[in-house]
Amino acid sequence: MSLTRNLDIPVRERLMFALDVPTRDEALHWVDRLGDQVWFYKIGMELLTSGDYFRLIGELSERGKKVFVDLKFFDVPATVASAVKGLTRYPVDFCTIHGNNAMLEAAAQVKGQIKLLGVTALTSLDDRDLASLGFACDAEALVLSRAKAALAVGCDGVVSSGLEVPALRAGVDHKLIVVCPGIRPVGNVDDQKRTVDVAEAFEAGADYIVVGRPIRQAADPAAAAGAIQATIAQCFAV
Repeated sequence: MSLTRNLDIPVRERLMFALDVPTRDEALHWVDRLGDQVWFYKIGMELLTSGDYFRLIGELSERGKKVFVDLKFFDVPATVASAVKGLTRYPVDFCTIHGNNAMLEAAAQVKGQIKLLGVTALTSLDDRDLASLGFACDAEALVLSRAKAALAVGCDGVVSSGLEVPALRAGVDHKLIVVCPGIRPVGNVDDQKRTVDVAEAFEAGADYIVVGRPIRQAADPAAAAGAIQATIAQCFAV
């Protein structure tokens, strides 16, 4: 049984598919192709330049899908707050902030019904990368510190590698939502460095996982998504 305490999340919604494609048409193609295997979609910076980003949010909602806006807002607190407040006009379920406590707190004050997620440390960064950026601590310490701060100022959760989830569940209130990217059901040969597989993420206490390339690059993407959903269901089986 998973260590997560957020058991009221529908199992089918725990898989988020990353719509990392350049156009709305391609995004909708993937939504059609994956059908009932995916109910939660993450849309990030690649689609932002398509010109149809916010139109796509509405179309996903009309199809009964949930939307995770992953734009990692980072700017002076007032500007971050204005961006998040503007986002409340759309049917957005989650969005990300990548900044200090002042930015997170400003965003939390205007987030409305959106679940606000603080980015801790990108899964493409390892301890050597963090050291080169000036962080005098390892990834686990950084993630734990940022998670505690995010929850304290009014955020709902964090984005974290599955490797740090046990520390989060041991050291932070269990109401914290934990979303884990960098999921690699198969051998990892890309730019993600701090990775776990599907079962490891949920057994550690993750609430959601984000999967992109392992589904998109599969010979049968819908079947790959279905296999992940089956693994998730097993993690939560009584």
